[in-house]
Amino acid sequence: MTIKEIQEEIIDEFSMFDDWMERYEYIIDLGKSLPLIDESFKIDENLIVGCQSKVWLHSEIKDKKINFTADSDAILTKGIVAILLRVFNNQNPKDILDTDLYFIDKIGLKEHLSPTRANGLVSMIKQIKLYALAYKSKLS
Repeated sequence: MTIKEIQEEIIDEFSMFDDWMERYEYIIDLGKSLPLIDESFKIDENLIVGCQSKVWLHSEIKDKKINFTADSDAILTKGIVAILLRVFNNQNPKDILDTDLYFIDKIGLKEHLSPTRANGLVSMIKQIKLYALAYKSKLS
């Protein structure tokens, strides 16, 4: 699936909920389904700077596509990470860098997060794009 198709799928899923309490519950459920990160990747250099809670993000490249694993010590943040990884996982670096992440505004996510969580969301996206930039330069 393309990043655009995945974003459209997420927008459709979130449109099924009437209020933000249901959406928060859904985000938390998504976090529970996040594949476990290998404990050896829960190291300081994989921590995302700018997040209120601890968020570890690890990446590897295989067949010119980036695979991410992540975890967080906060349940809502873990759900947010799960959504981002759904969008970016198994995509090539160029597509990640060229992506307009419009689904965040369409579902109203940023405006329904506390300022510190919204900053964390921006930091997570920035880190994912930094990994993509590094891999893209290695592949060139």
